[in-house]
Amino acid sequence: MPCHDFRHAILRTPGRSVTAGLRAHAGPGPDYAAIAAEHAAYAGALEAAGVAVQILPPLEDFPDSVFVEDPALVFPEGAILLNPGAETRMGEAGHLRPALDARFDRVLTLAEGHADGGDVMVTPGCVLIGLSARTDHAGARALAAALAELGRAPRIVAPPAGALHLKTIASLIDAETVLTTAEGEASGLFAGYRRIVTPEGEEAAANALRVNATLLLSAGHPRTADRLLREGYALDLVDTTHVARIDAGLSCMSLRW
Repeated sequence: MPCHDFRHAILRTPGRSVTAGLRAHAGPGPDYAAIAAEHAAYAGALEAAGVAVQILPPLEDFPDSVFVEDPALVFPEGAILLNPGAETRMGEAGHLRPALDARFDRVLTLAEGHADGGDVMVTPGCVLIGLSARTDHAGARALAAALAELGRAPRIVAPPAGALHLKTIASLIDAETVLTTAEGEASGLFAGYRRIVTPEGEEAAANALRVNATLLLSAGHPRTADRLLREGYALDLVDTTHVARIDAGLSCMSLRW
């Protein structure tokens, strides 16, 4: 089943409250104007890759709502509204529902538990659901049931301890290849796939995003970019400097189908 063929995407404009988004590290905080510019460039990169983009208005009451992939999943067969594991994000799914109802005949919900879209990796054979601080066992089981209802084969996995999300440490960059960190490589989760490991210090590059023929990669990871270019990937380097300051990357800023 194709994993990277996309024609549509839903994004949400970052609100000014985005600077108060969740972050698990010290260091400089994000700048609103810089995040807005990075988000606009990201939307442009999706359009350049052949995707029609719908951008929803900001939600000031939800600082992290720009990261639309965490409260929902979308597939050609339908959408699933999730229940994010962070308390400040639990109301976001309801605000996404009208846009999903307008686009999809089927919009499912979780029966119980918590699950973040950042813990979900779609592969040709199955949909991986990673357990994390944001996705618990009950949420993973409920999500597995919803995926099965849409005709998708789920598999619950345990990423390395400390990984924020499954896709923090890995991304599927073609049907046979996973870009992952050294930690992800050592975990054995991606046995059976060809694996490209990010160099030390460039772990954030593992959250790449394949869109049709283009591989979006966060800028500022020259050794990873060089390796991928040598492997023959068509790259579009996207600045995520300020987005990364609130623990986010490329995949979480859009819902794609």
